[in-house]
Amino acid sequence: MSNRVAIVTGAARGIGAAVAVRLAEDGFDVAVLDLDADACADTVAAVKAKGRNALAVGADVSNEASVNAAVANIAETLGAPVVLVNNAGVLRDNLLFKMELSDWQTVMDVHLAGAFLMSKATQRYMTEAGWGRIVNLSSTSALGNRGQANYSAAKAGLQGFTKTLAIELGRYGVTANAVAPGFTVTAMTHATADRMGVAFDDFEKAVVKQIPVGRAGQPEDIANAVAFFVDDRSGFVSGQVLYVAGGPTN
Repeated sequence: MSNRVAIVTGAARGIGAAVAVRLAEDGFDVAVLDLDADACADTVAAVKAKGRNALAVGADVSNEASVNAAVANIAETLGAPVVLVNNAGVLRDNLLFKMELSDWQTVMDVHLAGAFLMSKATQRYMTEAGWGRIVNLSSTSALGNRGQANYSAAKAGLQGFTKTLAIELGRYGVTANAVAPGFTVTAMTHATADRMGVAFDDFEKAVVKQIPVGRAGQPEDIANAVAFFVDDRSGFVSGQVLYVAGGPTN
Protein backbone atom coordinates (compact mmCIF):
# COMPACT_ATOMS: atom_id res chain seq x y z
CA MET A 1 0.00 0.00 0.00
CA SER A 2 1.67 3.17 -1.19
CA ASN A 3 -0.65 5.40 0.80
CA ARG A 4 -2.01 4.04 4.04
CA VAL A 5 -5.11 5.75 5.33
CA ALA A 6 -6.11 6.08 8.98
CA ILE A 7 -9.38 7.24 10.51
CA VAL A 8 -9.33 8.87 13.93
CA THR A 9 -12.69 9.60 15.52
CA GLY A 10 -13.16 12.46 17.96
CA ALA A 11 -10.10 14.02 16.37
CA ALA A 12 -11.00 17.71 16.45
CA ARG A 13 -9.01 18.21 19.65
CA GLY A 14 -7.32 16.56 22.59
CA ILE A 15 -6.18 12.95 22.37
CA GLY A 16 -7.76 12.42 18.96
CA ALA A 17 -5.95 15.38 17.46
CA ALA A 18 -2.63 14.23 18.93
CA VAL A 19 -3.17 10.73 17.53
CA ALA A 20 -3.96 12.12 14.08
CA VAL A 21 -0.76 14.18 14.04
CA ARG A 22 1.35 11.26 15.30
CA LEU A 23 -0.02 8.94 12.62
CA ALA A 24 0.77 11.58 10.01
CA GLU A 25 4.34 11.66 11.32
CA ASP A 26 4.40 7.89 10.86
CA GLY A 27 3.39 8.20 7.21
CA PHE A 28 -0.40 7.90 7.22
CA ASP A 29 -2.94 10.04 5.45
CA VAL A 30 -5.60 10.82 8.04
CA ALA A 31 -9.36 11.22 8.00
CA VAL A 32 -10.09 13.57 10.89
CA LEU A 33 -13.58 12.65 12.01
CA ASP A 34 -15.72 14.50 14.52
CA LEU A 35 -19.34 15.49 14.95
CA ASP A 36 -18.67 18.84 13.25
CA ALA A 37 -16.36 18.85 10.23
CA ASP A 38 -15.59 22.56 10.69
CA ALA A 39 -14.16 21.83 14.14
CA CYS A 40 -11.56 19.58 12.52
CA ALA A 41 -9.81 22.40 10.66
CA ASP A 42 -6.88 22.79 13.07
CA THR A 43 -6.15 19.07 13.16
CA VAL A 44 -6.36 18.83 9.38
CA ALA A 45 -3.88 21.70 9.09
CA ALA A 46 -1.53 20.00 11.56
CA VAL A 47 -1.66 16.74 9.61
CA LYS A 48 -0.96 18.53 6.33
CA ALA A 49 1.95 20.33 7.98
CA LYS A 50 3.50 16.88 8.41
CA GLY A 51 3.32 16.39 4.64
CA ARG A 52 0.34 14.02 4.61
CA ASN A 53 -3.13 14.28 3.11
CA ALA A 54 -6.02 14.96 5.46
CA LEU A 55 -9.78 15.09 5.23
CA ALA A 56 -12.21 16.68 7.68
CA VAL A 57 -15.26 14.48 8.12
CA GLY A 58 -18.40 15.31 10.04
CA ALA A 59 -20.26 12.25 11.34
CA ASP A 60 -22.25 10.98 14.29
CA VAL A 61 -20.51 7.73 15.22
CA SER A 62 -23.62 6.49 17.00
CA ASN A 63 -25.69 6.67 13.79
CA GLU A 64 -25.25 3.81 11.32
CA ALA A 65 -26.21 5.76 8.21
CA SER A 66 -23.89 8.62 9.17
CA VAL A 67 -21.00 6.23 9.79
CA ASN A 68 -21.47 4.32 6.54
CA ALA A 69 -21.65 7.51 4.51
CA ALA A 70 -18.54 8.91 6.20
CA VAL A 71 -16.46 5.78 5.67
CA ALA A 72 -17.53 5.54 2.01
CA ASN A 73 -16.53 9.18 1.50
CA ILE A 74 -13.15 8.57 3.13
CA ALA A 75 -12.46 5.50 1.00
CA GLU A 76 -13.34 7.39 -2.19
CA THR A 77 -11.46 10.59 -1.30
CA LEU A 78 -8.36 9.43 0.59
CA GLY A 79 -8.27 5.71 -0.10
CA ALA A 80 -9.22 2.51 1.67
CA PRO A 81 -8.86 2.96 5.45
CA VAL A 82 -6.64 0.33 7.06
CA VAL A 83 -6.25 1.96 10.48
CA LEU A 84 -9.11 2.91 12.77
CA VAL A 85 -8.70 4.68 16.09
CA ASN A 86 -11.98 4.76 18.01
CA ASN A 87 -11.46 7.77 20.22
CA ALA A 88 -14.81 9.60 20.09
CA GLY A 89 -16.34 9.97 23.53
CA VAL A 90 -18.59 12.01 25.77
CA LEU A 91 -19.11 12.44 29.51
CA ARG A 92 -22.41 12.46 31.35
CA ASP A 93 -21.06 12.06 34.88
CA ASN A 94 -23.30 11.73 37.90
CA LEU A 95 -23.82 9.53 40.91
CA LEU A 96 -25.97 6.50 40.22
CA PHE A 97 -29.06 7.75 42.05
CA LYS A 98 -28.95 11.02 40.09
CA MET A 99 -28.10 9.56 36.69
CA GLU A 100 -30.85 9.69 34.08
CA LEU A 101 -31.38 6.89 31.57
CA SER A 102 -30.56 9.38 28.82
CA ASP A 103 -27.16 10.02 30.44
CA TRP A 104 -26.48 6.29 30.45
CA GLN A 105 -27.67 5.75 26.89
CA THR A 106 -25.78 8.67 25.37
CA VAL A 107 -22.47 7.41 26.76
CA MET A 108 -23.17 3.85 25.61
CA ASP A 109 -24.21 5.04 22.15
CA VAL A 110 -21.10 7.12 21.51
CA HIS A 111 -18.47 4.86 23.08
CA LEU A 112 -19.78 1.36 22.43
CA ALA A 113 -22.16 1.68 19.48
CA GLY A 114 -19.76 4.16 17.90
CA ALA A 115 -16.81 1.77 18.11
CA PHE A 116 -18.97 -1.09 16.84
CA LEU A 117 -20.32 0.84 13.86
CA MET A 118 -16.96 2.30 12.86
CA SER A 119 -15.22 -1.07 13.17
CA LYS A 120 -17.93 -2.83 11.19
CA ALA A 121 -17.79 -0.23 8.41
CA THR A 122 -13.99 -0.29 8.08
CA GLN A 123 -13.07 -3.93 8.67
CA ARG A 124 -13.80 -4.97 5.07
CA TYR A 125 -11.14 -2.60 3.75
CA MET A 126 -8.63 -4.07 6.19
CA THR A 127 -9.47 -7.70 5.47
CA GLU A 128 -9.33 -7.06 1.72
CA ALA A 129 -5.88 -5.49 2.17
CA GLY A 130 -4.72 -8.35 4.41
CA TRP A 131 -3.47 -5.75 6.90
CA GLY A 132 -5.24 -3.55 9.41
CA ARG A 133 -5.11 -1.98 12.83
CA ILE A 134 -7.98 -1.13 15.16
CA VAL A 135 -7.17 0.74 18.36
CA ASN A 136 -9.92 1.51 20.86
CA LEU A 137 -9.58 4.16 23.54
CA SER A 138 -10.57 2.71 26.90
CA SER A 139 -9.72 4.34 30.25
CA THR A 140 -8.55 3.60 33.77
CA SER A 141 -12.18 4.36 34.63
CA ALA A 142 -12.90 0.87 33.31
CA LEU A 143 -11.67 -0.28 36.72
CA GLY A 144 -14.42 1.75 38.40
CA ASN A 145 -14.72 5.43 39.22
CA ARG A 146 -17.14 7.30 41.44
CA GLY A 147 -19.73 9.26 39.49
CA GLN A 148 -19.01 7.43 36.25
CA ALA A 149 -21.14 4.29 36.23
CA ASN A 150 -21.98 4.89 32.57
CA TYR A 151 -18.49 5.86 31.42
CA SER A 152 -16.81 3.07 33.42
CA ALA A 153 -19.17 0.46 32.00
CA ALA A 154 -18.63 1.70 28.45
CA LYS A 155 -14.85 1.76 28.78
CA ALA A 156 -14.83 -1.73 30.30
CA GLY A 157 -17.09 -2.88 27.48
CA LEU A 158 -14.61 -1.58 24.93
CA GLN A 159 -11.99 -3.90 26.38
CA GLY A 160 -14.17 -6.96 25.80
CA PHE A 161 -15.06 -5.66 22.35
CA THR A 162 -11.36 -5.26 21.55
CA LYS A 163 -10.48 -8.81 22.58
CA THR A 164 -13.33 -10.21 20.49
CA LEU A 165 -12.25 -8.25 17.41
CA ALA A 166 -8.74 -9.61 17.88
CA ILE A 167 -10.09 -13.17 17.82
CA GLU A 168 -12.35 -12.63 14.82
CA LEU A 169 -10.06 -10.55 12.62
CA GLY A 170 -6.61 -11.89 13.40
CA ARG A 171 -6.65 -14.48 10.61
CA TYR A 172 -7.07 -11.65 8.11
CA GLY A 173 -3.97 -9.75 9.21
CA VAL A 174 -5.92 -7.30 11.37
CA THR A 175 -4.99 -6.60 14.98
CA ALA A 176 -7.19 -4.98 17.61
CA ASN A 177 -5.88 -3.43 20.81
CA ALA A 178 -6.95 -0.89 23.39
CA VAL A 179 -5.20 2.00 25.09
CA ALA A 180 -6.50 2.95 28.53
CA PRO A 181 -5.34 6.42 29.55
CA GLY A 182 -5.13 7.60 33.11
CA PHE A 183 -5.45 11.26 34.03
CA THR A 184 -4.72 13.22 30.86
CA VAL A 185 -4.99 16.97 30.38
CA THR A 186 -7.82 17.46 27.90
CA ALA A 187 -11.06 19.39 27.59
CA MET A 188 -12.78 16.40 29.19
CA THR A 189 -10.71 16.56 32.36
CA HIS A 190 -11.29 20.30 32.50
CA ALA A 191 -15.02 19.55 32.30
CA THR A 192 -14.69 17.09 35.18
CA ALA A 193 -13.08 19.77 37.33
CA ASP A 194 -15.86 22.17 36.42
CA ARG A 195 -18.47 19.57 37.36
CA MET A 196 -16.79 19.16 40.74
CA GLY A 197 -16.68 22.91 41.25
CA VAL A 198 -12.89 23.13 41.65
CA ALA A 199 -10.21 25.05 39.76
CA PHE A 200 -8.47 22.82 37.23
CA ASP A 201 -4.99 23.60 38.60
CA ASP A 202 -6.07 22.44 42.05
CA PHE A 203 -7.75 19.38 40.60
CA GLU A 204 -4.64 18.46 38.62
CA LYS A 205 -2.33 18.89 41.62
CA ALA A 206 -4.50 16.63 43.75
CA VAL A 207 -4.56 13.90 41.11
CA VAL A 208 -0.86 14.13 40.30
CA LYS A 209 -0.01 13.40 43.94
CA GLN A 210 -1.31 9.88 43.31
CA ILE A 211 0.62 9.34 40.05
CA PRO A 212 4.02 7.63 40.54
CA VAL A 213 5.78 9.51 37.73
CA GLY A 214 4.67 12.79 39.30
CA ARG A 215 2.91 14.44 36.37
CA ALA A 216 -0.32 14.40 34.44
CA GLY A 217 -0.57 12.69 31.10
CA GLN A 218 -0.56 14.68 27.89
CA PRO A 219 -2.40 13.77 24.67
CA GLU A 220 0.95 13.02 23.04
CA ASP A 221 1.62 10.30 25.66
CA ILE A 222 -1.52 8.50 24.54
CA ALA A 223 -0.72 9.05 20.87
CA ASN A 224 2.65 7.33 21.38
CA ALA A 225 0.89 4.24 22.74
CA VAL A 226 -1.54 4.19 19.82
CA ALA A 227 1.37 4.48 17.40
CA PHE A 228 2.98 1.40 18.96
CA PHE A 229 -0.08 -0.72 18.23
CA VAL A 230 -0.39 0.65 14.70
CA ASP A 231 3.24 -0.03 13.81
CA ASP A 232 4.04 -2.82 11.32
CA ARG A 233 6.35 -4.33 13.91
CA SER A 234 3.47 -4.83 16.35
CA GLY A 235 1.70 -7.40 14.19
CA PHE A 236 2.06 -10.14 16.84
CA VAL A 237 0.42 -7.96 19.51
CA SER A 238 -3.36 -8.20 19.50
CA GLY A 239 -6.22 -8.27 21.99
CA GLN A 240 -4.21 -6.31 24.55
CA VAL A 241 -5.12 -3.43 26.86
CA LEU A 242 -2.29 -1.00 27.57
CA TYR A 243 -2.81 1.26 30.57
CA VAL A 244 -1.02 4.57 30.06
CA ALA A 245 -1.37 6.09 33.49
CA GLY A 246 2.05 7.02 34.85
CA GLY A 247 2.16 3.97 37.07
CA PRO A 248 0.53 0.62 37.84
CA THR A 249 -3.25 0.27 37.93
CA ASN A 250 -5.35 -1.93 40.16
